[in-house]
Amino acid sequence: GCPQRRGTCARVYTINPKKPNSALRKVARVRLTSGFEITAYIPGIGHNLQEHSVVLVRGGRVKDLPGVRYRIIRGTLDAVAVKNRQQGRSSAL
Repeated sequence: GCPQRRGTCARVYTINPKKPNSALRKVARVRLTSGFEITAYIPGIGHNLQEHSVVLVRGGRVKDLPGVRYRIIRGTLDAVAVKNRQQGRSSAL
């Protein structure tokens, strides 16, 4: 019954997506204020999260990561926004 939930990172690590994709996806084990411990995805390129970082978590699963059903909201609390984020292909030069 909550759109977002605050939590503390217990562990920040990478996992491999399931087939046919290949990458090192950044995830964090988050201990929520409600007492749950969940795995949340860290979207965007580059992040500053480490153990004991306080983050805001929203719903939304990551389809190629089994068991990851939440995402961390960037730009709030201890999670900084994505640096120099570009929209559109041509501006990425």
